[in-house]
Amino acid sequence: MKRWHIFASLLTALALLASCATLDEKQRAWIFQPSDRSWGGGALAAEGMDDVWIDFTARAGLLDALDDAGRTKDVRLHGLWLADAQPLSPTTPVLLYLHGARYNVTGSAPRMRRMHQLGFSVLAIDYRGFGKSTARLPSEASAYEDARAAWDWLAKKYPNNPRYIFGHSLGGSIAINLASEVADERGTIVESTFTSIADVVSSSEWGWMPLSMLITQRFEAVNKVKNIGSPLLVVHGGADRLIAPTLGRKLFEAAVEPKRFVLVEGGSHHNTNLVGLPQYRQALADLMGLRQPGQPGQPASAAALQSRATAE
Repeated sequence: MKRWHIFASLLTALALLASCATLDEKQRAWIFQPSDRSWGGGALAAEGMDDVWIDFTARAGLLDALDDAGRTKDVRLHGLWLADAQPLSPTTPVLLYLHGARYNVTGSAPRMRRMHQLGFSVLAIDYRGFGKSTARLPSEASAYEDARAAWDWLAKKYPNNPRYIFGHSLGGSIAINLASEVADERGTIVESTFTSIADVVSSSEWGWMPLSMLITQRFEAVNKVKNIGSPLLVVHGGADRLIAPTLGRKLFEAAVEPKRFVLVEGGSHHNTNLVGLPQYRQALADLMGLRQPGQPGQPASAAALQSRATAE
């Protein structure tokens, strides 16, 4: 991922452009950096995962949702599914994985494997513009819609399984928006995530410049996180040079209980999930009651999780 402070310098140049549409399109391109590129080792890690296709019609009011004839456009999302066996046991927790910028879903396969090690069956998707999904420049609104479509697909496919939301980096902001809108998630996990794009810019070397008013793709997770009704786990690497750990802490502080903040010493923007896997495991057990064989305490059943959620 390119350094986020580059976005600030590009945004400054864009301020000279007369067209607001051009400004918006450039921001969408630079924030998402949509591509079919994969992170190193992703293809190997994705071997054995199943392809998933999610079809739906874009909302009529969404930017770029209409074709030249004024008809709503159909959208197809590609995803990867990782599970131990089919059919799933009703006690198996299911995780929707929302990736960050630049790389396609295959690039997230190593992180998907690690979440699987923590006991989840995992569905990860590509937003529009990424990988094999519909080739269309993504936006904040379209990414939110894509995440909701994937969540609805999971709910229909696995209605009796406890379902969780995970987001990395930009995907964390998308995850928080989703969790603030639905009521059937058992927990939300975000890693290396920020409060808002404006805060990312202001925390960079360009922070002294009045750029906030020019930002069209705002991703203001800090204003939505308080609306999440399930346990929230915020994880950040202490050595993250792309998204400052202080932004992860600020996001955590804006949330309501139950919640937990985990700072992984030595974790970077890309390897915190690997370096901090033991901390992940403990936090999931303590905060969400998700325990694996060999951990202290009994593994949490779906019924126990439902009782916990009701009590909270």
